[in-house]
Amino acid sequence: MELRLDSRTTQEAIAQAAELLEHRRLVLAFGDRLTLSALAIAEPIQPSLVGAATTEDEGVELVLRTQPDLLICSSDLETGYGPVLLKRVKAELPTCQLLIVLERETKALVREALDAFADGVIFKSSLGTGRGDLIGALRTIAEGGVYYPAEIRRLAASAPQPDLPPLVEELTPRELDVAAAVSRGLKNNSIADLLGISLETVKTHVGNAMDKLGARDRTQMAVTALLYGLIDPLDS
Repeated sequence: MELRLDSRTTQEAIAQAAELLEHRRLVLAFGDRLTLSALAIAEPIQPSLVGAATTEDEGVELVLRTQPDLLICSSDLETGYGPVLLKRVKAELPTCQLLIVLERETKALVREALDAFADGVIFKSSLGTGRGDLIGALRTIAEGGVYYPAEIRRLAASAPQPDLPPLVEELTPRELDVAAAVSRGLKNNSIADLLGISLETVKTHVGNAMDKLGARDRTQMAVTALLYGLIDPLDS
């Protein structure tokens, strides 16, 4: 694939990335030093970047020291592992949003990324193709949504499931509709329009679904609903 740096699409992507990262504090953790260096000096990213690392331990140390609101990492690191880095960051700084770029398109890796409650999961191979792009992920996460493209949801739902505990209470059909919409990255206003219900009703359904799934936030709710097989992963 030829990347036309002077194309309108590329220039628009650069402008959008700069806008979406404005006023954000960003840490990067990539095992590939060339990729990390290229991202670190990229015009839209550099002003927001407060730290960059190639290992799991360095990534955790940077997060604790710089207190970013967004971490973008790759699944493979020089030492350590991307999904484990996300889990450690979530435990230490739960307010930090997490976006992971997966090097391999396997059920197991997707499952590990979701188990770490990543706010966004994309495949490296999807970058620039329009089916899981970085700009879409940044936009959805910035708006408070979760970004799981259809292929991510499909692999997550088809992965072997562990022995999950039984649900304390079954979700109602409307709560399932709301959970499915959240998994597709929709915000409450968009869910209300989609389902033809009030914003307050959406908020109630979100809260009830979170309680029934034992989730502390929308990301955990979406992940847990997918792992229990409660929602159609390909429903768009």
